[in-house]
Amino acid sequence: MRTDDLIDQLATDPRPIREGAVQRRFLGVAVAGALAALVLVLVWLHTRHDLAEAMTGRMFWMKATYTALLALAGFWALERLARPDGAPRRALIFGAAVLVVFVVAGLTQGLLSTPEQRMIMLRGHSWTVCAGNILTLSLPGLAAALLVLRRMAPTRPALTGFAAGAFAGGVAATIYGLHCAESTMVFVGVWYTLGVLVVGALGALIGRWALRW
Repeated sequence: MRTDDLIDQLATDPRPIREGAVQRRFLGVAVAGALAALVLVLVWLHTRHDLAEAMTGRMFWMKATYTALLALAGFWALERLARPDGAPRRALIFGAAVLVVFVVAGLTQGLLSTPEQRMIMLRGHSWTVCAGNILTLSLPGLAAALLVLRRMAPTRPALTGFAAGAFAGGVAATIYGLHCAESTMVFVGVWYTLGVLVVGALGALIGRWALRW
């Protein structure tokens, strides 16, 4: 359906939306997605054995901050894209800036290391499963976000789906840090970023079909 047709349809059946209702719905999605990811970590992956000690270190919180900011960017973009006239430009710029800053930090750390050290930091102990684990942990949150969006009025389904994926992926990657013991910016800048982007791509693919009016 074209945007003009959608606006005409909504105008014939106006339904007042309480202030802040959209934000509250996506906050609910964030909580549900985080809880689902936490259950999967506890039952399937298990938390890292040195979690208490790791939480006193800087890298644990840097990872969590990076992925939480990606989730925040997705939340911001979704809050705008859920409306027919929403403008997500600032949210997308914010998300891109967060991603670029951390990826550049990872590249810098790699360039300042020897080739052998660089390869160790890149691969860590879990490079083959990191992105896949983040994708798996994000699926409940992505499904919840798309179901909520079906009750709203997005007019750019692929972009909205991508934002939903980045949102769910960021939340899941933050919870994944409770299991993952990798502690270099190189690893996080590559594999965590790839995991979130894969979820975003999946969201865009599903969104083109599921969010089309």
